[in-house]
Amino acid sequence: MSLPIILVMAVLVLAILLFIFEWVRVDVVGILMMIILPILGLVTPKEAISGLSSNAVVSIIAVIIIGAGLDKTGAMNSLARVLLKFAGRSESRIMMLIAGTVAFISSFMQNIGAAALFMPAAKRICKQTNIPVSRILMPMAFCAIIGGCVTLIGSSPLILLNDVMKIADPNVKPFGLFAVTPMGVLLVVAAIAYFAALGRFILPTGQGEEASGGPMSKNLQRTYQDIGHLYELQVPQDFGGPKSLGDLEIRANYFTTVVAISSDRAKNFAPDNDALIRDGDTIAVEGPPELVHKMAASFRWEIKDDLSVFAEDLSANNAGIIEGIITPRSELVRRTLRSFAFRKRFGVNPLAIFRGNKTFVGGISDIRLQAGDALLLQGRWEKFHFMKERQDLVFTEEVQGEILNTAKLKYAVGCLILSLIMIIGFQVQLSIALLTGAMGMVLSKVMTIDEAYESVDWMTVFLLGGLIPLGIAFEKTGAAKLIAETIMGGMGSVLPVVLLVIIALLTSFFTLVVSNVGATVLMVPLAMNMANTAGADPRLAALVVAVACSNTFVLPTHQVNALVMRPGGYRTVDYFKAGSGMTILYLVVMFASLYLFYGL
Repeated sequence: MSLPIILVMAVLVLAILLFIFEWVRVDVVGILMMIILPILGLVTPKEAISGLSSNAVVSIIAVIIIGAGLDKTGAMNSLARVLLKFAGRSESRIMMLIAGTVAFISSFMQNIGAAALFMPAAKRICKQTNIPVSRILMPMAFCAIIGGCVTLIGSSPLILLNDVMKIADPNVKPFGLFAVTPMGVLLVVAAIAYFAALGRFILPTGQGEEASGGPMSKNLQRTYQDIGHLYELQVPQDFGGPKSLGDLEIRANYFTTVVAISSDRAKNFAPDNDALIRDGDTIAVEGPPELVHKMAASFRWEIKDDLSVFAEDLSANNAGIIEGIITPRSELVRRTLRSFAFRKRFGVNPLAIFRGNKTFVGGISDIRLQAGDALLLQGRWEKFHFMKERQDLVFTEEVQGEILNTAKLKYAVGCLILSLIMIIGFQVQLSIALLTGAMGMVLSKVMTIDEAYESVDWMTVFLLGGLIPLGIAFEKTGAAKLIAETIMGGMGSVLPVVLLVIIALLTSFFTLVVSNVGATVLMVPLAMNMANTAGADPRLAALVVAVACSNTFVLPTHQVNALVMRPGGYRTVDYFKAGSGMTILYLVVMFASLYLFYGL
C-alpha cells in the first residue's frame, strides 16, 4: 500500500469522524477537504476547487434559484393547495404524497432538480399544517434518490450503464429505458412504507432552520404567555345576530380578540368594534385557551378541532403574530388605537400592549400610547411588510413571508418549462439548462439578482464542493481500485448470489465516499469480469452496481441529502439513524426484485 493511499484513507477517516461527532459544521468539513488534499499532494490545487464548478454544484445553485422564483410568484402556494386538497392534514398522507410525487419526477429528471424544485412547496405545506419539516424533507430526499432508479435516464449511473458495460464486453446486450422500472417502483414503495411505519420513531421532530414556534415565537410566548392561541369557531344559525363586536364585549370579558370573520359576503381580517357577527358566520379568535372555551360556552359557539375556513388564510405561511415598538417619530405617540383607526389603516389586529413590566389586554383601544410601548399584533404578513416601510413601528423580529409577485407567475413557470425542454428535448447539460432558467428569472424580473444570491444555501454548495475533490483523490491515488480488487480477489470461488451481494455492499460503500459516476465506472467492468469467473450473469452484476449506486442514505454526502440538511435541521446522526434501516431495506428489496423479475 503506497503512501498516497494511506494518506487518502486517513483523510477519509477524518472526514467521517468530523461528520459523526460534529466538531465543526458540515460545510467547514468540505472547505477543510479543499485545503488538506492539495497540501498533502493528493490532488492538484485546480482539482481541489473543481467541485465548486462541477455540474452537480452549479445545478444545485441554479435549481434553488428557480425554486425560489416559483415560490416568490405564488406557484408553490398553488401547488401546496392542490396537494393539501388530496392529502388533507394527515402527516402520513402528506409525506406519502410528496415523497411519491418527487420520486415520479426523479424518474425522468435528475433527482437533485426534482428535490430542489419541490422543497419550497413541502416547506409551505409543513408550515400550514404545523407538521415538523424534518418529518417530510428526509423521506422526500430519500425517495428523490430512489426515484432515479425507475427509468434508465433517472440517475447518472443508470445513464452511463450501457456505455460502461461495453468496456468489459463490446457485444453485451444493452438495457432498455424501462428495464429497471419493476425494481425501481418496488424500491420507492418500500421506502414510502418504511417512513409511514417507522417515521415517527426514526425522524427528528425539529422544525428546521425556520422554526417559529407556531403563530407566536418562543421569545414572545415568554412575555405574553397564552395570548396567542388561535381558534376557529362556528356561529350557530340561531345565534340571534347580527351583533357588533362592541356589543358582545369579547375582549373586555374574555381577554380574547376576534381576528377574522367569514360570512357569505366576504372575509374580514381586521374586524373593528363595529364589525357584525351574523348567524352562520365563522370566526377566528386569538386568546387564552380557558377563556376562549368559556366564551364559546357562553355564546353557544362551536370550537372546531382545527382551522378549516381560515386554514390557508391564517396559516403560518400567510399570517402570524409579531411585536412592534412605537418609535419617537410615530404618529401613534399620544394617540389611542381607536382614535388612530389602527385596524382600518393597517389591516392588522392589536392583541396586547406591553409597557414597563405590565401587559394590557382589556381596554387597549382607549390607552394613550407612548414612545417605547410594545404592541403585540396579529395579521397577514403582507400587511406587516407594508407597515415595515413606515416609521411608526420597529418590529422586534424579522417579518416572515413575503409579498408575492403573482403578476410574474407565467414568466417563472415559463423559465422552468424552458429548462425542462432543454434537458429532456435537446439533451443540454443539466447545469447549463438550469442556469438558463435561473437567469431567465432575473431577466424577466421575477426576482432581482441579489434575491437570487440570497436564496442559495451556500452551506450545501461548500459541503458538496469539498466532497468532490475527496472522491477525486480516492480514485486518483488508486485507493478505490485497490480496495475493490483486494476484496474481489480474496473471495475465491463463491456462489453467484453471494458475489452479487458483495458487489452491492462494496458499491454502496464507494458511492458514499466517491461520486456515483466514479463508483459506476470503477465497479461495472470489475463486477462483470468477476461474474463471468463465478458463472453469474454479467449484465445482472452491472445492473446491481448501477442500482446500488443510489443506496446512499447513512451520510449527507449525496447532493440531495446535503440539500435538505439545513432546511430540515438535520444532523449527521439523523441520517445514520434513518439511513441505516433504509440501506438494509434497499438491499433486501433490490435482491427480491432481482429474484422476481430478473431471473436471479
